[in-house]
Amino acid sequence: MAKIVADRVSATREASGKGNLAETRRRVRLLRIAGSAALTLLVSAVLVFSVEWIVRGSLPETLLFFQQPFRPGWTTIILFALLIVFFDALLGRAYHALLVVAPAVLFLAFVGHQKAHYLGDPLYPTDFLYARQIVELTPLLVRERPLLAIMLVVTTIAAIALLVALWRFWRRKVPALPMRARAARLAVALPALLFFGSIMDYATFSWARDRLQIIPMMWDQKENYASNGFAIAFALNVPMAKVKAPEGYSKEAIEAVRRPVASASVPPERPDIIIVMSESFWDPTRLPGVTITPDPVSNVRAVQSGHVFSPEFGGMTANVEFEALTGFSNAFLPYGSIPYQQYVREPLPSLATFLKSQGYATRAIHPFEGWFWNRTPVYEAFGFDSFMSEENLPPLATRGPLVSDAALTEEIIRQAEVTAEPFFFFAVTLQSHGPYEPNRYPTTSHKVETSVSAWSRGSILTFAEGAADADQGLARLIEWAEKRERPTVIAFFGDHLPPLGPVFVETGFMKNPVAERKAPLAKMRIQHETPLVIWSNRKGPVDHLGSISPSFLPLHVLETAGMSHPYYTGFLGEMRQRYRVVDRNVLVTPRGMATFDWGRAKEIDPAIRDFRLLQFDIMFGKRHGEKAFFPAPKKEKRSTS
Repeated sequence: MAKIVADRVSATREASGKGNLAETRRRVRLLRIAGSAALTLLVSAVLVFSVEWIVRGSLPETLLFFQQPFRPGWTTIILFALLIVFFDALLGRAYHALLVVAPAVLFLAFVGHQKAHYLGDPLYPTDFLYARQIVELTPLLVRERPLLAIMLVVTTIAAIALLVALWRFWRRKVPALPMRARAARLAVALPALLFFGSIMDYATFSWARDRLQIIPMMWDQKENYASNGFAIAFALNVPMAKVKAPEGYSKEAIEAVRRPVASASVPPERPDIIIVMSESFWDPTRLPGVTITPDPVSNVRAVQSGHVFSPEFGGMTANVEFEALTGFSNAFLPYGSIPYQQYVREPLPSLATFLKSQGYATRAIHPFEGWFWNRTPVYEAFGFDSFMSEENLPPLATRGPLVSDAALTEEIIRQAEVTAEPFFFFAVTLQSHGPYEPNRYPTTSHKVETSVSAWSRGSILTFAEGAADADQGLARLIEWAEKRERPTVIAFFGDHLPPLGPVFVETGFMKNPVAERKAPLAKMRIQHETPLVIWSNRKGPVDHLGSISPSFLPLHVLETAGMSHPYYTGFLGEMRQRYRVVDRNVLVTPRGMATFDWGRAKEIDPAIRDFRLLQFDIMFGKRHGEKAFFPAPKKEKRSTS
């Protein structure tokens, strides 16, 4: 009996010991999981802090972002932790994901900071649609800044070598995760990441996103990135490639848009039309405290019609070009979008479409490669008969590193003189593309007097020389056209201000190296206006146009040529009576009255509402208004010699 009792006591003690051991193991496992989670959150916090510090370029601003406990900064830390857990499960080793996630997000942060510094806008997902453009311009940047280029190359090589070494070290020294641990990580991270992805559509309300204090501010992207942080704001911009219909869009809404009286017509003697969009053309004498002799833009000044109020600054040429050729507005497209890259996938009405229907030879000319800004398929969609690019233009002389304005002007004249039919040429120059390093041109003909640094003085001289060459190009075109018997209309304008960076700050022209998106109208005009000339060899220059959006350029060109069109002179003609500038940040009336943040107002001017509805209908919708506003072009066969 005693033996039986002893055996039972022993069994009980053994079971108790095993239970205690199991409990201890369970606690140890939970502590390991908690420790791993805490370490992951700590690593994630360091990574998110580094990203924000790089993007903002300011430690106080970064600290302020994290001092507010209910702001998206802390949500971003959790998001990054989930990304690390997810990639760890895929790669099979703890924290191996850092070698994937960290380099990627830090690189994006660096690129975002550079873009904001030079162009004034944050980094958008759509920016990578034109990554090839940046690569193609790299040789020019290398020539202008060789030391910086060498440093970047050395740093890149060193970073890649370090990553490779760390990757190999990690694979050797860190044990592989058991399949059970990898499955558990996936089970936690994947649903959570899918949830985060589901709330990033800014166009729909999300209760969860609202509770997380993530407030999409798509109307003000600087504030969007400042408030939500780089990662979340970047994610919020992913859906913008898809344009949703404006509220109230329907066939009935389009039919309710007032039909213009104007019909599609041209005069019996059809004028030839040349439009030159001059790269970064601007009046450098606007710089305070700077004297440039002789006047670099004297010819433009003598015949100037007004100004173009550019929707861009320092770059994004294609967006200005889009407005000038279609009469549509970037104001009605998602912030940061690039129509040429994202939206022009089929025939779209343009000036070329209309003029082609009236028997014109239509040709685009740009002395760079045709893929740049996706121009080759876009020009075809716009109705151009041909596109003369670097691939099929004859060799043209350069000034500095790029094709000269003088050579391009002579090529325009040569092609015009061998074209028997009425023609429409749209040319985009290249010579004055940035950067504007000192001593870009071996010979100069201007003198710059200013108290700024020697580097900035040299940069001003470089830009002034390019502006003067563009100015001389216009003078040559006008001189040629004045001798022609055929009526000829010439339009000439700059696409945006040049990215002169420190020059603007040192001279006091702007507080920052980039233009402001929201400021008093007087300041906005100074920072966004470029010279505009519309000239006819029968009537001379058009006067007193004031400051207009590029989308109104087709209206004024066709009116000068004596033509009419339901949309370009009809609809836009009526719109001109209400607004001269239609910008995503501001509307400006003919009397100079400005309405800021109009897109956020509960009640939008019916004229602007109709403008937006009609543009959506033609670009993305069912084209209910095409017959009324864009009559079908005639089918004509003719040579394009």
